Amino acid sequence: MSVRDLIPRGRVSNATPTAYRDDDRSPFLSLHREMNRLFDDVFRGFDGRLMPFASPSSLGMAWPNVEIAETDQVITVTAEIPGLDDKDVEILLHEGVLTLKGEKRSEIEDMAKRFSERSYGRFERRIPVGVEVEEDKVEAQFTNGVLRIVLPKSAKAQSQVKRIPISS
Repeated sequence: MSVRDLIPRGRVSNATPTAYRDDDRSPFLSLHREMNRLFDDVFRGFDGRLMPFASPSSLGMAWPNVEIAETDQVITVTAEIPGLDDKDVEILLHEGVLTLKGEKRSEIEDMAKRFSERSYGRFERRIPVGVEVEEDKVEAQFTNGVLRIVLPKSAKAQSQVKRIPISS
C-alpha cells in the first residue's frame, strides 16, 4: 500500500461498473468528509485567526454588533439591529451594565425553505459602562435598524478624569 492509497480522492474504480466514487460507498470516508464539513462550519468566521484572538462577534456570540464612543461628558453606544422594531428591543441599565435584549421573529413559517442564512431567536448583549451615569438623562433612538443610546456621565465621573502630561 502506498501513501497515495490513504488520501481520499475522487477515484473511480474500473473494477466495478457503478457510477459511485469509492468514498461514497465507504462509511469511514463519508464520516471523514462529514466531520471536515462540521469543523469548517464551526470555525467559519475566524478569518484565519487563532481562536484566542477571535472576536466574540466572529464567533456569533455577540449579536448585535456595537460601537462604543466616549467623550468627557457622554458615552454613546450604537448597535446594529436590522429587521427589528423599537418594540422588539429592551434596554436596561443596572449597576453600571447596559443590557440590550430582544427577540427577532421569523416573518413567515415556510416549511419549503431549502436554505437560509438568516438568524432568528432571542438575543442579549451586556456592555459594562465602567463609570457613573446619570440614569434619568439616558436617551435612546431607534432609526432604520440602528439603535443609538446616549449615556451622560455624572458630575463625579467627569471630575475624575485626570490628564497626565507626557514628558520626553
